[in-house]
Amino acid sequence: MGCQKAMAKEIQEADAEYVLALKGNQGQCHEEIQRYLDDAVARHLEKAPARKNPVPLAYTETVEKDHGRLETRRYWQSGELDWFAGQGEWEGLRSVGVVESVRQVGTAVPTVERRYYLSSLGVDVEKFARAVRGHWAIENSLHWVLDVQCGEDRSRARAGHAAANLATLRRLALNLLNRDRTRKRGLKGKQLNASWDHSYLLRLLAF
Repeated sequence: MGCQKAMAKEIQEADAEYVLALKGNQGQCHEEIQRYLDDAVARHLEKAPARKNPVPLAYTETVEKDHGRLETRRYWQSGELDWFAGQGEWEGLRSVGVVESVRQVGTAVPTVERRYYLSSLGVDVEKFARAVRGHWAIENSLHWVLDVQCGEDRSRARAGHAAANLATLRRLALNLLNRDRTRKRGLKGKQLNASWDHSYLLRLLAF
């Protein structure tokens, strides 16, 4: 969580905007936003009158069909933040949002997942949706590479900051390998080259 707060500050100082995903292991912040948005969304879905649902929510949805899979994503965004105790800890925070993804594959029972976000964007749910879709595409692609090429999911490092430090080093290594254009090989091949060719490894590190 501390890393994300520092990241939000750096992004704002670079005159850019952020949309940061929250996860269950981020404690009180995640729980507070989840409770608030889940309650607001429930009232929104019930079409409660304004006096019973004082939280103004912007809403949009997308539907994608591909090879027997139907996925509906519903996006809600709110700029009301007075209730959020940690508001001042996030540089430039202007909105919170939730995305509900409903996946249907063939005749299987649909799966439903909700994810929660903090953002420096003002309330513009279409823009928020585009940012989240881009985030998912990058995150899913990167996760696959980190797992397959670096064995991240099999790592059992848990003590202290070991997991975070190793995650940073894996991403640094992937960036160096991706930037290299001297070898016409994939990431796995470049990893092997770096493990047995010290001159190639040093050239990567000298970027």
